[in-house]
Amino acid sequence: MRGGLVFFYLYYVMLKKLLSITLLLLSSLFSNAQSFPDNWTSDYTPFRIAGNLYYVGTYDLACYLITTPKGHILINTGAPGSVPMIRSHVETLGFKFADIKILLTTHAHIDHVGGMAEVKKLTGAKMMINEKDAEVLADGGKSDYVLGSAFQFEPVKADRLLFDGDTLALGGMHVIMLHHPGHTKGASSFLFTVDSYRVLIANMPSILDDTKLSGMPRYPEVGKDYAYTLDAMKNLKFDLWLSSHASQFKLQEKHKAGDGYSPEVFRDQKGYDAALNELQKAYDKKLGEK
Repeated sequence: MRGGLVFFYLYYVMLKKLLSITLLLLSSLFSNAQSFPDNWTSDYTPFRIAGNLYYVGTYDLACYLITTPKGHILINTGAPGSVPMIRSHVETLGFKFADIKILLTTHAHIDHVGGMAEVKKLTGAKMMINEKDAEVLADGGKSDYVLGSAFQFEPVKADRLLFDGDTLALGGMHVIMLHHPGHTKGASSFLFTVDSYRVLIANMPSILDDTKLSGMPRYPEVGKDYAYTLDAMKNLKFDLWLSSHASQFKLQEKHKAGDGYSPEVFRDQKGYDAALNELQKAYDKKLGEK
């Protein structure tokens, strides 16, 4: 009898310790939970931009749907937790979420690939990314040269590696990937034509505060790459331009919920030039920092 009581007492002590450890782990998990700016996760009414190109992102995290008779292309997925919203947007516009066949991203940061793994699982779409961002995508952000493990996301293994100037094709659409490194090693812009409009989805080369243009341990040539990208982007030819963040191309000033179809509002060469000029100033200022 006494042996049985000892057994149950030890069992109770063990369970209590396990419960304590579990609570500590959960507490740590929630205390380190990532939080995002409200405009990254707040809703924005989806709409047709031009031809078969649609905006399906959040208020500030731009996600783009290119539709074709053979399936669709989704560029960016927003932060973790955004997928239900993006799916709802796609379906509200009259398309099937399951028909997404290709996944692309402007760069492998949590605010643009945070939902990529979930979309890939739900649709079976092929993930294609610039080869220099493939490692960061595959390890969930751990190897990012400036953010490191601060902002991790569910890892995704690429199905196809893209190189500067590569074209991906689907259902009559031809999308050119342009390598614009700096913000990440594999940061990319996309160039394609819809309804006679030449569209640029630009990865604007903004510089994170902790970036040292003289070189980072994981990215010695970062300053050189930023310089290349700023020069290359100044020479691009297009009709309409968009970017990774709605705020970068002033979406909310150009389009409001309920506005009719109006591709011309995104014909904004002056806005593009001004945005690049400000980024050039930021680069020049950062270059002088030690």
